[in-house]
Order: sequence, then C-alpha cells, then structure tokens
Amino acid sequence: MSIFGSMKTAVSGMNAQANRLSTVADNIANVNTTGYKAVSTSFSSLVLPSSGGNYNSGGVQTSVRQAVSDQGDISYTTSTTDLAISGDGFFIVQGPDGTPVLTRAGDFQKDDEGNLVNAAGFQLMGYSYDSGAPAVVVNGFDGLVPVNVNQEGLTAIASTSGVFKGNLDSNAKVAPVAPATLPSANLATTTADTKKFSMVAYDRLGNKVMYDFYFTKTAVVTPPPAPPGVASTWEVSIYRNADAAVGGTTSFPYSTAVGDVGNGSLTFDANGKMISSGAIPITDPVTGLTINMDLSGFTQLGADFAGTGTPNGQAASPVKDVTIDGDGIVYAKYEDGSTKPLYRIPLANVASPDKLTLMSGNVYSANGQSGVTVTGFPQTNGLGTIKSGALEGSNVDLAGELTEMIESQRSYTANSKVFQTGSDIMDVLVNLKR
Repeated sequence: MSIFGSMKTAVSGMNAQANRLSTVADNIANVNTTGYKAVSTSFSSLVLPSSGGNYNSGGVQTSVRQAVSDQGDISYTTSTTDLAISGDGFFIVQGPDGTPVLTRAGDFQKDDEGNLVNAAGFQLMGYSYDSGAPAVVVNGFDGLVPVNVNQEGLTAIASTSGVFKGNLDSNAKVAPVAPATLPSANLATTTADTKKFSMVAYDRLGNKVMYDFYFTKTAVVTPPPAPPGVASTWEVSIYRNADAAVGGTTSFPYSTAVGDVGNGSLTFDANGKMISSGAIPITDPVTGLTINMDLSGFTQLGADFAGTGTPNGQAASPVKDVTIDGDGIVYAKYEDGSTKPLYRIPLANVASPDKLTLMSGNVYSANGQSGVTVTGFPQTNGLGTIKSGALEGSNVDLAGELTEMIESQRSYTANSKVFQTGSDIMDVLVNLKR
C-alpha cells in the first residue's frame, strides 16, 4: 500500500466534492432563471489493480447530469410575449452569430427593431405567413426567420374569397313561375318567401363593401323512386348594398343589375344535402374585384333560415396588439377587432434532451449523444403546448441544493482529513532517519 496513493485518493475525493459544490452553486445562482434546468454531479469509482496483501487505493471521478427533461413550474405574467412550453420541446432561437440553438427560456420582449429577444439576447425564430400558411421543415432549421412584431401603420387586404354557410328552410314556398317574382328580375315584386342575408367584404383600399344575398326556392322535384322528402333548387342573387333603392319599402330595384354582380343556383337532394358545387363568384363592377364565394356549406332542412359569412380580406386598420395561441401562431390584432396571422412558432426536440450540450445563455445544442434535432409545430408529434403570458421557472429544488451543499462540505472535510493523516505519516517516516 502506498501512502502517496492514499493521499492522491483523498485529493481526487476533494476534487470530486469541489465539482459537486460547483453544480450546487450553479443551481442556487440560477434558482430564479427562466427555463433553467438543474445540474447534478454523479460519482463513479476508479479502482487500481492490487496484488498479494497490498491494496492500492484508486479514487473517484465525476460526471455532470442535466435534468433538462424535467418540467419547471409555470407562472403567469402580464406580457403576451412571455412564452412557456407545457410539455416536451424547445424554442428555436439564434444568437448574434446566427447559429440556431434550443432553449426553454421564453422571456421574450421586443428589441429596437421589433424582434422578440429573451433575457440572454437570443432571437425567437418562426415561419412567416408572407407566402401563405407555412409548412414545417422536420429535419432542419431552413425557412426560419426572426419573429418580428413591429406592425406599424395601416394595412388593407382586398377580399378574394369567402365562405358562406347556413340553412335554408325546407318549408319555404316555391316562388311563382313568373320571373318578375324572382330577385334576379331586379323588380319590387319579390315574394315574401325570399330570404335575404348581407355580408361585408373589403376592396383594395380596405373600404367595406356590403353585398346582399337573396335566396329563393324555384323548384321542387320528386326524384324517382320517391324517397321521403324532396329535392329542391334555390336561386341565389347577389347585389351591391350601396346600389339599393332608397325611399321605398324594398331594396329593389338596384342600380346595378344582378348579372353584373353575382347569380347562380343551389340544388339539394332529398336529405337536404347540397349536390351542386356551391361556387358562386362575385364580380364587382365598381371595385373591379372578383370574390370566389363558396356556399357549399348550406343545407336545406326543416329549420329556420340561418347564415354566416367569413370572407377574407382586411379593412384599413392599425395594429392594436400581438397575440400568440397554443399552436404557436402569432397574430396581429387590429383596432377593428380583426386578426391576421404573421408567424408560426415551431418547437424542436431530440431523443435524449438530458444529453444536450449546455451553452452560455441557457441554450442547448444537439450532439451525438442527444440525437438529431426534429422540428414540428406545437401539439403535434408529442410536442407540448405554447402558453402565452406565462413563463417556465427553474426546476431547481432549493432545499435539496442546500442539503447537497452541507453533504459536500462534510465529505470534503473528511477527504482532507485523509490527506492530512497521510501527510502526518510521511512526517513520521522522515523523522525515523533522524
């Protein structure tokens, strides 16, 4: 047995406890760091070969473990740009060098350019809606851009399409054969069984344009063989509301002919289901817009008339706020109450999050032990949900860290006693020669 060996073993023990104390210090220092994941020290023995009756003391080595996969507590804030992940996944951010990395720290705020940046200075990355609804790149970070919420000035988007759905009462009477009773005749002799709906769209300058839709049952056909119920046809006539007659008891006649705006028909089977295409375009002779209206969502059942319309487009309105939903979609909320998607924030994950490489700024990078990075949208493929107006706290257990600190101190002291005892024995050996 070597006295020097026992002293070296004691030194390795003191070094190991010093490493343990370092992780405790890191954890306590970051107990209030957003999204921080606790680290801990694991010990493993080093054994030297022994022979005969002599025992050669070895030592101890340490390795650092990360609790990246452990969820921290979520607390709510008053800022809509504060983001927390409930479940698995990481935000994709980039530093000043432009390299994408991963983080759970979602304390984002606007910088002077409008980019969302967290406390460590990393920019949040997302997919833009400039070219329509984005698609995720599952095996890389291509297509990601900094999420910028600076939406200044007014924005106007012309309507190009719309969806109109509802129910047409199957008990409505068929209009008389005379064409003068149909709305398409643009006369004041329309029957009381015609149902009118109105819908607002937007021109190129963001001005509101209202259209009047008239639905009139024109035919009832008993299909052979006649099942319960009947098949029906309805005429749809569309006018510009601004062209309606004034001063009378009806909007007819309009100053613009129905053929100049929109006209078509809807056909339903015996079960009240539409069997025609339901596509009736609006061609506006004043604004020059063509709006492709989809009326395929209408039914013909024994219930009251009902209808809802949702055209696209946007009025000229300033941005009032920016909101982020659980799917990661960043919306601009305008003063008139309308919303527009700007970005979609993806999440990324790896097979072994606890093996990620920890970097300064509470960010991580993938490596050979963690596995490759897989990207997806929130709430898909096992990824978590984004919570706006919330932050994920550190997962450090402060009471446990204080206990670890005391244990480390005691163990360090005990190892130092072994070293001191070995040193005393060496003094005895040296003094034997005197």
